[in-house]
Formats: sequence, structure tokens, C-alpha cells
Amino acid sequence: MNQGITPILVTGAAGFIGMHTAERLLDRGETVIGVDVFNDYYDPALKEARAARLQAREGFHMVRADIADHEQMKALVADSGAERIVHLAAQAGVRYSIENPFAYERSNLAGHLSMLEAARHNGVKHLVYASSSSVYGDRPLEGAGFREDDPTVDPVSLYAATKRSCELLSQSYAKLYGFPQSGLRFFTVYGPWGRPDMAYFSFTRKIARGEPIEVYGEGKMARDFTYIDDIVDGIVGVLDNPPQQGAHEVYNIGDSQPVGLMEMISTLEDALGAKAAKIMRPMQPGDVTATYADVSKLNALTGYQPKVPLKDGLEQFVKWWRGYDNGDTPSQSPHDT
Repeated sequence: MNQGITPILVTGAAGFIGMHTAERLLDRGETVIGVDVFNDYYDPALKEARAARLQAREGFHMVRADIADHEQMKALVADSGAERIVHLAAQAGVRYSIENPFAYERSNLAGHLSMLEAARHNGVKHLVYASSSSVYGDRPLEGAGFREDDPTVDPVSLYAATKRSCELLSQSYAKLYGFPQSGLRFFTVYGPWGRPDMAYFSFTRKIARGEPIEVYGEGKMARDFTYIDDIVDGIVGVLDNPPQQGAHEVYNIGDSQPVGLMEMISTLEDALGAKAAKIMRPMQPGDVTATYADVSKLNALTGYQPKVPLKDGLEQFVKWWRGYDNGDTPSQSPHDT
């Protein structure tokens, strides 16, 4: 590890967003300590591949640990001397939260509280953490995008409820203990090294193999698909611009260009050079009709401006996926070059 540089702690570092964030920080000369529990919510081999990519980099160290172990997290922050934390570890997935609610209680609620306690006991100067667009509930796609001061009192999934609860916990800790915090409401992140449970990833596998895809909400849903590089731009920009001492701010990070599900599928078909056989299904419990980020607050803070259109982003994903699915993932993902 680099000597003389105060490390940044990144939780969920073997995850999709965590790996890319750690890479960006390493690229600019930071020392990064990653934390991940490597659970089996999806194929752990993908998490191991992400971790191996990071561990090949100078200045990175991975700790295999459960963030809900508050004593271990407190000791880790103390021993490392980390003054900034990017807390991205969480149990993801709306539908899985209906099947396995206690995984969310441990990872999202106990885990978030654990990181808050570690931060406040060790003089952390800025805690940046992952929230979600799901906190806005199910809203029609009309007018302007979702704003941070819009109501967030009607979650339609346990996952959404836990992410909103994390925001409230952070608000209380900022007031009680004075350390700055920034929450990031992510909007449908996609790209190379992504999560296999996401629709674009599972659709890619099935279309490429000639299998039918199930299209929920009868294809009428829309999402603010946001490419991973744009997301990392926002994360690092927020990390570098902490709020005032004792303040807690929440920011949307999205593309501000919602795309209908059928349009996304058509764009993915073009990238794959294959057509999908579609089975139309009704809306699933916990799903929302649309997401649409107003990112003016983040833009004012950091100059954030999404750059990668869906067509280009899906082409980059498919290029990466073909290598990964064939067991031949390059050491550099396509969008790095």
C-alpha cells in the first residue's frame, strides 16, 4: 500500500459500483481499503473476479468482513486511519427483499448503523453512502424529474424502506455527532462488470442464448438508466465536496433521460445483433412504474453531467459480457480504453 497517504475506505468493494469507484480512486493516486462479505446473492465468482482486478493494483487492500460486525468495523477504521468512507455495501434487489427480508435488516440497517458508529468514534471527516431512487415510491413519469425534496414517505418495497431508513439514521447522526454525510440516490446503474440480477444483464444472457425474456409491467415501465462511469463521476465529485460540519445532504445521481423498457430492449437487441422472444408479464410486487432523476443539485455542487448515452453504454456492456461469458475477460474493461 502507498505510504503516507490517508486511505479511503470503500465498503462493497467487490460489488459493481464499489469496484469501479475503487478503481477511479486508485487511478488518481489514492490508497483504498476495500471491505466486502462476498455473499452469494449472485454468483460469487463475479465478485471474486472484481476483487482480483482490484488486488492487482498498487495501493489497494481487500478486507473480507461483514459490515454489520460493528466492533470489527470500528477497529478497522481506527487501525487504518481512514478519514473518508464511501459506504456502498448493501443487500440489493427489490424482489429479493420480499423473499428474504432479514438479509436487508442485517446488511442495510445494522450495516449502515455499524458504519455510522465506526465513523463517529474515529473522527471520520466525510461519510458518503449509497441510497436509492426507490425511496421516491411509485410515481407517474410526468413533468420534471424526481427532486431530493420530494416526499419519500410511501415506499413500495422493503428494500426502499431500508434505504430511506438509512437516510434518516444518517440525518440523526449528523445532528448528534457533527460529522458531514452525503447520501447518493442511485438511478438504475448499468455497465461492464454489472450485477447479473439486473434486467439488462439477464436479458443479454437469454437473448444471446436464444431463450425468451420475461418483460414485466407489460413493457410499460421506464428507467433512468445511468452508465457506471457517469455514476462514479458523481460519487467522486461528492466525496471531494463534503457538506458543512454537522450537515447531511442527499443527491440524486442519474442520467435525467428516462428510457422505456421496450426501447431499452430494442437497443440491447441491436448491440447483440439478435432479437428477443418476449413473454409479457404483469407488474411485480415492489416494482415502480418509472424513475427520473433531477440532478440539478448534484450539478450545482460538482458540475455533474452524464455523458454516456444508452446505446453506447449497452454496446460497451455487451463487449465486456462476451469476454466474461466466454471466460476471457480482459484485464481492462472496454470503457477504460
